[in-house]
Parts: sequence; C-alpha cells; structure tokens
Amino acid sequence: MTAPLPQRPIAATIAAVVRDGRVLLVRRANPPDQGRWAFPGGKIDAGESVHAAAARELQEETGVRAEPLHVFDAVDVYDRDDAGALRRHFILIAVLCRWQSGEPVAGDDAADARWVPLEELDDHSLATSFGVAELARKAATLSAAL
Repeated sequence: MTAPLPQRPIAATIAAVVRDGRVLLVRRANPPDQGRWAFPGGKIDAGESVHAAAARELQEETGVRAEPLHVFDAVDVYDRDDAGALRRHFILIAVLCRWQSGEPVAGDDAADARWVPLEELDDHSLATSFGVAELARKAATLSAAL
C-alpha cells in the first residue's frame, strides 16, 4: 500500500547569511538531502512570520544570530521515495539575513555547520542540495548592495 499523496505543500524558510565572501551552510542530518550542504532553515510555525522563522531556524541549527532583511526567492523541493513517488512537497522561502553574532556550531537538524567560501560552491567540491550555489550567489549580490 502506498502512502497518501500530501494534500498541500509545506511552507518552510531558509536563511541566507553572507559574510566576508562566505555563505553559512549546514550539512543536513535528516532527509530530504541528508548529508548534503544547504542553507539553515525549516518549517514555519503557525502564526510565525517568514522572517521570524528564518531567524529562529538559523539560531537553532547554527547558534548564529542574524537580522532577517527580506525575502529574495522561493524554491520548490520535492521529497520522493525510491520509486519516485512524492512523499512531501516543500516551498522554501529564501530570506536574506545580516550576520549579527556567533560562529556556527551544528545543532538541531544539522550534522555540521560552517562558513563556506563562495568559490567552493562553483568548483563543486562540496555536495550541496539543488540550487544552493545559485541562491548563494544571488544572496551575495544582494548583500553587497546593502
């Protein structure tokens, strides 16, 4: 018997923090994309704003505090089983955040957390989730304009 198709996408947020030519990423401890590097983030709680969720998830997963500035993108992520059937559909809302304090330490759903030089994303030496390099470059461009 197959699991029922999800009724609606799950709203989640990701925090894009760029500092000194590096982007803050976490190595995911859980599916989807377990073991891959991605932005810190997670589900938005009922009654919680996108900005508040981004700041909360960032602190829970990395210990870093940052000021959420604005939403700059949204990405569909599909979690599929081995047969290709849809388990969950996430809509990840990307929030540009300005670093305030702290250095990354893995916590909550993260197996690791660190500042990654943007050029490491271009040479594919790091196993990242789909779209991370593109979003990181977009965040870096926006951050430099502030």
